[in-house]
Amino acid sequence: KSTLVDGLVGLYRRAGATVGVLAVDPTSPFTGGAVLGDRVRMRQHYLDEGVFIRSLATRGVHGGLSPTVMAGIRLLDAFGVDVVIVESVGVGQTELDIVSVADTVVVVLVPEAGDAVQMLKAGLMEIGDVFVVNKADRPGADRLAAVIGTEVTHTDAAAWWTPPIVMTQADRSSGIDHLFGLIRDHRERA
Repeated sequence: KSTLVDGLVGLYRRAGATVGVLAVDPTSPFTGGAVLGDRVRMRQHYLDEGVFIRSLATRGVHGGLSPTVMAGIRLLDAFGVDVVIVESVGVGQTELDIVSVADTVVVVLVPEAGDAVQMLKAGLMEIGDVFVVNKADRPGADRLAAVIGTEVTHTDAAAWWTPPIVMTQADRSSGIDHLFGLIRDHRERA
């Protein structure tokens, strides 16, 4: 996900937008620590004055977003940052708080993430505005996209927007331009 976010940040910067990235890492239930390593993977923007990147821990909060993340979103907005990207830890059956704070929810899945039925149980089909199958060059990517496509047609999506599915290879910057355009389209139409 970090490589995908890194590519999106580059596109927003080329469009003249300032960007804030809040990268959320899970907190260990054993040590209370978190790796907080997403900044390392976004090196090309680290020294850009138009980009603010901060890694934050979940601090064991169920729902995926701690009060610190919520405060960070409000602060970035108050400081006039044009685009705030929250890279969540991912979502399961209870980590769906991202829906309450994001204008556009992008659900990123990879072919080797496991059983498609597990994915469907997690409530992902109901929250996504855009679905991304990253690592689209890997076996099972087309099948995953087909499963998502079938399920998206059965959700109660808004009449004005049908969640698209984008195939990407973030490490090769493939499909990121298309994703960027879809996020912009969704935001303009919302």
